[in-house]
Amino acid sequence: MDLLSITDPSFVKKMNVHEMEQLSIAIRKFLIEKLSVTGGHIGPNLGVVELTVALHHCFRSPNDKFLWDVGHQSYVHKILTGRADKFDTLRQYKGLCGFPKTAESEHDVWETGHSSTSLSAAMGMAIARDLKKTDSHIVPIIGDGALTGGMALEALNHIGHEKTNMIVILNDNEMSIAPNVGALHGILGRMRTGGKYNKLKDEFELILKRIPAVGGKVANTAERLKDSLKYLLVPGMFFEELGFTYLGPTDGHSFDDLIKSLEQAKRTEGPVLVHVITKKGKGYKPAETDKVGSWHGTGPYKMETGAIIKAKNEPPAWSALVSETVREIARTDERVVAITPAMPVGSKLLGFAEEFPDRMFDVGIAEQHAATVAAGLATQGMKPFLAIYSTFLQRAYDQVVHDICRPNLNVFIGIDRSGLVGADGETHQGVFDIAFLRHLPNMVLMMPKDENEGRHMVNTAIQYDGGPIAMRFPRGNGLGVEMDPKMTTIPIGSWEVLKEGTDAVILTFGTTIPMAMEAALVLNERDVHVKVVNARFIKPFDKSMMDDLLSENIPILTIEEAVLEGGFGSAVLEYAQESGFHSAVIDRMGIPDRFIEHGSVNKLLEEIDLTVEEAVRKMAALVPEKQEERA
Repeated sequence: MDLLSITDPSFVKKMNVHEMEQLSIAIRKFLIEKLSVTGGHIGPNLGVVELTVALHHCFRSPNDKFLWDVGHQSYVHKILTGRADKFDTLRQYKGLCGFPKTAESEHDVWETGHSSTSLSAAMGMAIARDLKKTDSHIVPIIGDGALTGGMALEALNHIGHEKTNMIVILNDNEMSIAPNVGALHGILGRMRTGGKYNKLKDEFELILKRIPAVGGKVANTAERLKDSLKYLLVPGMFFEELGFTYLGPTDGHSFDDLIKSLEQAKRTEGPVLVHVITKKGKGYKPAETDKVGSWHGTGPYKMETGAIIKAKNEPPAWSALVSETVREIARTDERVVAITPAMPVGSKLLGFAEEFPDRMFDVGIAEQHAATVAAGLATQGMKPFLAIYSTFLQRAYDQVVHDICRPNLNVFIGIDRSGLVGADGETHQGVFDIAFLRHLPNMVLMMPKDENEGRHMVNTAIQYDGGPIAMRFPRGNGLGVEMDPKMTTIPIGSWEVLKEGTDAVILTFGTTIPMAMEAALVLNERDVHVKVVNARFIKPFDKSMMDDLLSENIPILTIEEAVLEGGFGSAVLEYAQESGFHSAVIDRMGIPDRFIEHGSVNKLLEEIDLTVEEAVRKMAALVPEKQEERA
């Protein structure tokens, strides 16, 4: 079948099982080929091919609403809804988004990047449907890993209590990004091996109906016996007790099983949970055999062998540099404990886990819990390292405020993927953490200029006993600088001058330092001598240096790969005003007040004018007399 000719999914309803199997083969081949060039979330999508086809066979999108809890599993859905011709642009600038996107298609009804939200959104849609008296099925598709998120459990509780008509698809592949953890994972494991409950239940109810009516006592005994049988035979009673009708487990790669379960769910009143067992990466051996999550999402790869295409002799990845430094320190400091919310692979903590299995805790997709566990550890004199992506730290904001900063606990937060991350787009850009952490009392916030300074900062954070301390670091690799043989500590709140200058100053840190240095060199050729300062501590400020700069009465330009509203530049403006330097000339560069879509980081920086050229232009405008002298 020509997938490029698909315009809408209605054709799938007319297909028989054999035709859907052929369609699935074509989709898998298409995905393996296209993603070998663009990269993307191949493992999750190969696992839901039959499930997605079956959903479109049994339901009528967009009248029936599909909510993909883990949005990176929506590639097959995008193909069936007429977007196959855009896959050459997947996750590229101005191209096809790697997550559901309402602006792309009427079939994308819920935008997701973080997990565990689909059930709550589905409840809202179901309430609206019932109030408006419209006719549609609400079908959230949620993974077993996402059920470890507290929000998902809150939603299950509400849906079951209200007895809302809804069909929840539990896509159970035993993995989120890494192998799943926790007691709930154990419950699902028993469900997978427990056989099908509904057939047994139906057979037992048939036997009960044949018992002669010999009085209420026998009937009550029979009902109690039926309930006992449920508990004996059905791990699915976890969901039944929450108010759901449990169907499954269902083979997620068998159209006969899928269609039977989905049609039964459509006929059932109240909330239904269809437990579907799938294999992540199915149909592509390198992804199928992945046990740690390496094929959850990849860059380009060689289709024939599965070898990931990487640049040769790359500097160390930031995630690895940070986690391995923590691991090195942990060898001599038994207080060090690592915590991750389901990201041991992305945060490069597998080595730490192997060496210190008793001091490494993957708590599942539960960022709030992770933050407060870290706080609890800190109360007992431990030194917890909370490894978390910037975009996911947003979900633990209240816990950082209430449980870590308020009691001033010694928690080290490693904020991975800070700044623009590129291909994952709006939901994953790590550009808000400065704004939502800078104003918190007791918080220390820093960002290194390179991997050598990064090692010293990790050591500083673990040795620091003054309260919470967070280090931002970007996605990708370091600069390849020479590393000091011994780690030291950096004085909290200290900045450093990287280039002297008398006409103006650029204050910046982290990934934008190379941009500032290059702009300063360009300006130097125009006889504008710019000082460049590594403002590595975003909070607290180097007040002594800041006072000196303000006293010199030279223009200041701040540059940050983070939002301007409430960011580092705002802090500089606030400090100048509070210190009485009301005439100080200060301009700012950073992320504008809008969500930044997907694309390569360099393309995105160009789009928002966070470039060398813009820094030169702004600085030239701040020092007009120099331009006049030159003229």
